[in-house]
Amino acid sequence: MKKVVTFGELMLRLAPENYLRFLQSNRYQATFGGAEANVAVSLANYGVDACFVSKLPTHEIGQAAVNSLRTFGVDTSKVVRGGERVGIYYCEKGASQRPSKVVYDRAYSSIAMAKKGDFNWDEIFEGVDWFHFTGITPALSDDVAEITIEACKAAKAKGITISCDLNFRKKLWSKQKAGEVMGEVCKYVDYCIANEEDAKDVFGIEADNTDIYGGKLDREGYISVAKKLTERFNFKGVAITLRESKSANDNDWSGMLYTGGQAYFSKKYSIHIVDRVGGGDSFGGGLIYSLVNGKEPQQAIEFAVAASCLKHSIEGDYNMVSVAEVENLAGGDASGRVQR
Repeated sequence: MKKVVTFGELMLRLAPENYLRFLQSNRYQATFGGAEANVAVSLANYGVDACFVSKLPTHEIGQAAVNSLRTFGVDTSKVVRGGERVGIYYCEKGASQRPSKVVYDRAYSSIAMAKKGDFNWDEIFEGVDWFHFTGITPALSDDVAEITIEACKAAKAKGITISCDLNFRKKLWSKQKAGEVMGEVCKYVDYCIANEEDAKDVFGIEADNTDIYGGKLDREGYISVAKKLTERFNFKGVAITLRESKSANDNDWSGMLYTGGQAYFSKKYSIHIVDRVGGGDSFGGGLIYSLVNGKEPQQAIEFAVAASCLKHSIEGDYNMVSVAEVENLAGGDASGRVQR
């Protein structure tokens, strides 16, 4: 069985019920989520040996966060315990022309306050095939940025494949700081994952003839973005999610994998969104599962996009689907008919 390690922050998610706004709601649903944890859950559901690495407090909320991953078979044995708090994010789901909103309360969380000596990467990476993290993790603090680079060096020394989702978050750091840090981090990355905004925000690389707010995407523009990223960092592959937003509820969803000098585009899905948080992470999980198991590029991008398409129909951060369900959709059955 292939083994994948992901590294990042696991947070408590507090969300008003249904489509209520923050100022309307007196009740919040509590679940857990976080980019790299979401990827680990996807991989565990696909039968991959997925290990999540982070730092969480020893109190009951920290334990509840750990338990949320164990439920799905994620290995949490390398989670460091300590610090005082679990980061929180509040999520207000958008509808129609009203966008979703996220408010962070994650300063001074256990992982944000972590130090380099907290993690024994030689031990963590024993027998590992793939290492994944996102641009959110080094954005947590200067120390965590250094820890991320240390992890990348250790993984590279062991011949482990490294993937990174750029995941720029303007509420965590500036574009300038992101460009500086991620420019160093990406020297070690084999597969880069991005969306229509990340490459522009982090590295100033923009797709031509594209209006992400008007729902207009140009394929050739994204091939150009992938080529430029590959030339700059010598990536083995660049995967880009292509979201055409008609409203907060309705999007067209597809993706591209650029590898070996060739671009592979998935089929396009028209999706009616139940919960879009974690959509990119489910794409990353599907892509990693495909590549670590030796799928061809076209198969890999079809699986990743189908997996993410299904995630948009599921409440919460975690993508709770099986390989069979993803393959069924990727194979052409998008009818949504009752399975009896």
